[in-house]
Amino acid sequence: MEFGISTFVTDEGIRPDVLGEAAEERGFASLFLAEHSHIPASRETPYPSGGELPRIYYRTLDPFVALTAAAVNTSNLLLGTGVALLIQRDVIHTAKEVASLDLVSRGRVVFGVGAGWNREEMVDHGTDPKTRGALLDEQIQVLKEIWTQEQAEFHGKHLDFDPFFAWPKPVRKPHPPIYVGGASDAALKRLVEYGDGWIPNPAVSPDDVRRVRQRLADAGRADLPSTLFGGPADADAIKQYADAGLNHYGIMLPTLPEAETLSLLDEYARLAAAFRAE
Repeated sequence: MEFGISTFVTDEGIRPDVLGEAAEERGFASLFLAEHSHIPASRETPYPSGGELPRIYYRTLDPFVALTAAAVNTSNLLLGTGVALLIQRDVIHTAKEVASLDLVSRGRVVFGVGAGWNREEMVDHGTDPKTRGALLDEQIQVLKEIWTQEQAEFHGKHLDFDPFFAWPKPVRKPHPPIYVGGASDAALKRLVEYGDGWIPNPAVSPDDVRRVRQRLADAGRADLPSTLFGGPADADAIKQYADAGLNHYGIMLPTLPEAETLSLLDEYARLAAAFRAE
């Protein structure tokens, strides 16, 4: 199992360029960042983890800007979104942002996407929560079309484009892998049909991981990689997920100032090293 860092980069914590360099220096394989464009003041959708919505959700940096900063001072660190709320984004602009980051980073992007949970946030972007899953399915197809074809074209129910040109093309071929978030039936159907990898969060238990791995095997997609976003820094949890077949464990890093963050990264690096040595 490989280890990475999952976190929310905000205006109140460590800078993303410093974080990326520090993570790579300590042997971590990846840096995955969360995304929220804004938090509506009148939000009624409950926070999935329960309780009050943490402050970090209100203050996240744009993930592509932050990951570009992290790319500059690193050479091997995978740069991922965990997850990008693609349903709230213009798909053509997003294709260009991902391809641009892949070019700048020399092919190190992993594009994690999900259908989101904050309905008021979606609505502000003009997204209908009831059809967001079908929209996401089409967006994933459009991204791959833009990244792999000289002239991209798509005609679907939610998205409809006549042929057009869009550069740059990604460095990674055929394109940066698209990791699908979630473990609902709809999300897993999306994963099987369109995904290049799976990015669950800790709401997905090790037993759930086993179930999903079996479903992928039954669908002939047993080789799909899986990356946990936001796992606890706990040896027992790591072992359970590893035994369940998880490929990549993203340790959840609290959003803190630089000195405190670097100290935690040292601790997490020791934990990862001890696990590898077993």
